[in-house]
Amino acid sequence: MSKTKNWIKRFAMSVLFIMALGATFQSISGVSAKTLIIQFASAISSSKEVSGTTQPLLEDAFDWSKYPKHTVTATGYTAGFESTGKRQNHPEYGITFSGVKVKRDLFSTIAADLTVFPIGTILFIPGYGYGVVADKGGAIKGNELDLYYETVEDVYEHWGKKQVDVYVVQNGNGKITEEQLQALNEDKTLQVFRQQYISSEKR
Repeated sequence: MSKTKNWIKRFAMSVLFIMALGATFQSISGVSAKTLIIQFASAISSSKEVSGTTQPLLEDAFDWSKYPKHTVTATGYTAGFESTGKRQNHPEYGITFSGVKVKRDLFSTIAADLTVFPIGTILFIPGYGYGVVADKGGAIKGNELDLYYETVEDVYEHWGKKQVDVYVVQNGNGKITEEQLQALNEDKTLQVFRQQYISSEKR
């Protein structure tokens, strides 16, 4: 009987903890805590076996059809000379138009036509993860995106050029800061997904 009570108590504490984390996520992304909890539970139940451990996929964790969808042509880019014309000794090497440093993470920096996706817009890009519009490019016009990768090899191996449906999680207000980007990537409710994006390209 005491074992059952302990189990119920642990379960209740876990639910309360997830709700608290959901409230934090809501304040950053605008997604309600209730929606997050329901979708997170769904992700766990439909999780996929990856390298001997059970990990839910971000693609399966949320009902992305509830978000505005855009079909875009997405290419990969790096901070290097081949993409930006800047070398490592350049003072603005690795710095986006918004002023934040390029980053490949669960929430990565991406470049867009700012008349379509303003700075700070958060997109979900299947196969890539979340992209935060932090940069622009002279060759990016209309429904086009550049997705940041750390190396040219990663660009070719993991992306290249694709036409893909992306989902607008949050509309940008014209700015993004290092602190905001860091807070997004450190949100505890999403850490279960993070390793899929920061480790897969380092293997």
